[in-house]
Amino acid sequence: MFLERQFVEKPWGRDDLPPEFGALGGQRIGEIWYNGAGQTPLPLLVKWLFTSEKLSIQVHPSDSDAHRRGSPSGKEECWYIVDAEPGSVLGIGTKHVLSAEELRAASLSGEIEETLDWKPVHAGDFFYIPSGTVHAIGAGITLVEVQQPADITYRLYDYRRPRELHLEDGVAVALPVPYSDARSGHVAGNHKLVDGPHFWLHHIVDDAGKDEIQEAGPFWLVPVSGHATFDAKPIVRGDCLMVDSLEQLQADQNSSLLIAGIATS
Repeated sequence: MFLERQFVEKPWGRDDLPPEFGALGGQRIGEIWYNGAGQTPLPLLVKWLFTSEKLSIQVHPSDSDAHRRGSPSGKEECWYIVDAEPGSVLGIGTKHVLSAEELRAASLSGEIEETLDWKPVHAGDFFYIPSGTVHAIGAGITLVEVQQPADITYRLYDYRRPRELHLEDGVAVALPVPYSDARSGHVAGNHKLVDGPHFWLHHIVDDAGKDEIQEAGPFWLVPVSGHATFDAKPIVRGDCLMVDSLEQLQADQNSSLLIAGIATS
């Protein structure tokens, strides 16, 4: 099943997306979400993000933190960098451990922008972002995000943009410490990027990579580059499919696809 695209305008988005993502109608698109028929929410959310400016410095709650605030789930995510302009950066974690009071003060003063650990990034890099991680995506980046299906973000700082901040909740759920998650690095071949508590994620470049996937479906297929087919029909960048089996997937040599699924334990 080809999933429906939902275009989301953002102040930090772009109006020059590659043509395979469809006509934008003059909109400044920051995100494309992939949902079921009629925009039905699915148990896993796949997004493309396109940035021309920095996103807010933010944090997502854990399941337990979200439940205490009346939300059905928290939000953990993984970023796969498709393209990055020279000098592009991601802010992940803080340079040193902060107390709640220090995080609040830095957010109010804007000092948090300097406190965040900004990491240079390149195409093929990936990062798993656990709940509680203070983070921001920089300008000039195109990435695929796989996440729990919760639209729950607490903004700590937004570069003086006129948008709501969520300091009380954000400071309460944040773990302002240096980032050290092992589910990060650079990938060019067949590799399992994430085996997490909520979802798993593989990167494959050919049919041999598909054959290494042992998890059960459903599977989310996200073409990134190269040529692939499903049920003998071409699938290209901009598509996202949700399928029950990988038997009908064919990936040409040196393609790049992300394949995700729901963790079962």
